[in-house]
Amino acid sequence: MKHWKTLVTAGTMALATTAATAEETFITIGTGGQTGVYFVVGQSICRLVNRDTATTGLKCTAPSTGGSIANINAIKAGDMTMGVAQSDWQHHAYNGTSKFEGDKFDKERAVFSVHGEPFTVIARADAGVSTFDDLKGKRVNVGNPGSGQLATMEVVLAAKGWTMADFSLASELKPAEQAAALGDNKVDAIIYTVGHPNGSIQEAVSTVDAVLVPVEGEAIDKLVAENPFYAYATIPGGMYKGSDNDVKTFGVKATFVTSADVPDEVVYQVVKAVFDNFDRFKGLHPAFANLKEEDMIKDGLSAPLHPGAEKYYKERGWM
Repeated sequence: MKHWKTLVTAGTMALATTAATAEETFITIGTGGQTGVYFVVGQSICRLVNRDTATTGLKCTAPSTGGSIANINAIKAGDMTMGVAQSDWQHHAYNGTSKFEGDKFDKERAVFSVHGEPFTVIARADAGVSTFDDLKGKRVNVGNPGSGQLATMEVVLAAKGWTMADFSLASELKPAEQAAALGDNKVDAIIYTVGHPNGSIQEAVSTVDAVLVPVEGEAIDKLVAENPFYAYATIPGGMYKGSDNDVKTFGVKATFVTSADVPDEVVYQVVKAVFDNFDRFKGLHPAFANLKEEDMIKDGLSAPLHPGAEKYYKERGWM
């Protein structure tokens, strides 16, 4: 049994062997909270990779993690092979900006992007919150440390000239805990940067009357204009109980990243497992339903493509 780090030179040979002699190579994919789409992305990719273990020798696991920033740091440290990260944090890690200032991840490599992730605010109907500005003085769950949503919330607050002190409470519960906190009246609103439809939000609106809150205005327009990894997003009306109209916000893309240290053949086989079984992959979560191959190999990617991914895309004639 070998970990991918031991396979930098032997990777291609080990993975090209026949089923009888294929050496097992363990890869780990960083995901997010168990109620979010990141967890499904990682689990889905592993499911497809593990269908071919007999041929490729690759064995994949995708544990729940703290999210984007935690995943990038684990890949950088060599503790994880690949992971899911918001497009903004992929950008900042590669460029050494924002939270990664002085901690540039030169070896970060893009693999593909997945679904769009609107920055989503859900408030109790009795909290009197109909715009983002109404959150001032309220009890808000801002996201757990290491998560992209907490980091993005900090970006939004900075853009508006606010701080966490502008809330009466800024709790840092994980995604799996925040729906219950909203239902139990421990917070007035929760923040989630996530693909839709989302089980945690569906749980929240089924236990308490709640509304999706638009995130728009001058500060958001400026954020979107100045940062190529942000885009406007709309959460369709009727997707969640209590929100019949479209809700405008902004968002990022979920992206799949790795390190230049991971052998080309390992990345090639993972990408192949996904795109050779693309219809199956799209059926694994409603947020994947409208994915298009041509968008996934370019949208939201700010680090260079990993050569193993590039090899597969060229073979398919996509680039």
